[in-house]
Amino acid sequence: QVQLVESGGGLVQPGGSLRLSCAASGIIFRLYVMGWYRQAPGKQRELVATITSGGSANYADSVKGRFTISRDNARNTVALQLNSLKLEDTAVYYCNAHLIATPDFWGQGTQVTVSS
Repeated sequence: QVQLVESGGGLVQPGGSLRLSCAASGIIFRLYVMGWYRQAPGKQRELVATITSGGSANYADSVKGRFTISRDNARNTVALQLNSLKLEDTAVYYCNAHLIATPDFWGQGTQVTVSS
């Protein structure tokens, strides 16, 4: 049974930081491209960042320079460091596991709220 379990969300003031983590089980983690997506109220889910097994990262333009994705293939975890948070970063953040030609797996999501 595949599980992606996110943690680390919360309430933070503008300019603050959070660190999200996702623990994966039931998959051969090193084979998967891991990613973080987010969905704000009334909006579609959007890509935030992805990282390949080898560590190559890709970011949405809106988060470049502020967010950093990382992974630990030995511990089957992927993290997202969120710095310089803005009001518009408020969303539910989802962990994603992607392997070409197979269905994606998703976590249950963790809420990030940026508010003064």
